[in-house]
Amino acid sequence: METEQLEIRCDDCGATLTMPAHRFAAVCPFCASPSVVDRPAGESSARREPPDFILGFVIDRAEAERRVKAWIGRSRFFAPSALKQAKVHSVEGIYLPVWLYGCIAHSQYEARIGEDYTTTESYTTTDSKGRTVHRTRTVTKTEWRELSGTHASYVLDVLVTASKGLDNAELETIEPFDLRAMRRYDPAIVSGWAAEEATLSRDEGHELARSEALEFIEDRIEDFLPGDSSSLQHFDSRLSSEDTDLVLLPIWVFAARYGPNAESLRILINGQTGEVQGKVPRSIVKIVAGSLLGLLAVALIFLLGLFALGVIGSFL
Repeated sequence: METEQLEIRCDDCGATLTMPAHRFAAVCPFCASPSVVDRPAGESSARREPPDFILGFVIDRAEAERRVKAWIGRSRFFAPSALKQAKVHSVEGIYLPVWLYGCIAHSQYEARIGEDYTTTESYTTTDSKGRTVHRTRTVTKTEWRELSGTHASYVLDVLVTASKGLDNAELETIEPFDLRAMRRYDPAIVSGWAAEEATLSRDEGHELARSEALEFIEDRIEDFLPGDSSSLQHFDSRLSSEDTDLVLLPIWVFAARYGPNAESLRILINGQTGEVQGKVPRSIVKIVAGSLLGLLAVALIFLLGLFALGVIGSFL
């Protein structure tokens, strides 16, 4: 699918620049002058919403390249051997839009609570001489009971992607970000960097963040439950004081190839903490070989067990 393009003129050298329409900041390839695009006031689109906050870059390009090189060179059993020779063919520092969500949750829950207790029981067994003997042992048992109640909590700093180009699962691989360093958005901060507008609307981000918030609340309630063991049966939450802000996060995006016919490998770096993640390709040959080795190991253990029991020896 062809990407919509936007043409702008560089204020310094006059060159005409072309960039994806969902970007609003770029660097001129002819004079290295930064450009920040101000959208016309009449443009109506969910992605024209200005950012509320921004986190600045801490990791520079040189450090990002060093970390990516180390990540590529890491040993991985099921990865193709050629991966260690992967060559980076594209590097970009970009401000990625995300939705930052928070709320207050009041929940009602129903659960089963288990309380452990010990008891002594008698049993009959055979000793080393083949005699029947009666012995006792201590056994731990669990008594279960029903419990219902209420739970209240703050849900803070839920981040979900606002970009259709990077899904939420990929964003989560390089979290967390230290949001204490967050500042009010200022166009001067993105000057000299690539920056994306939100391509997922506030409503879409709100629903996605709400879903994550409910998972967080469920974990909170499970941790809150008493007893030696517990099982949350059902909970219902009422969310209030909901707030969703658009934030720009600093991310380094690397593209690398490890073979002429291999797909491009995307590697992400958290531009604040330096966390590196990418979807590591797997070698079919290594997977098959590993599976065969596993089956052989199981078969060997089984045969050794039969030898130990004397089952095979009796036939030899």
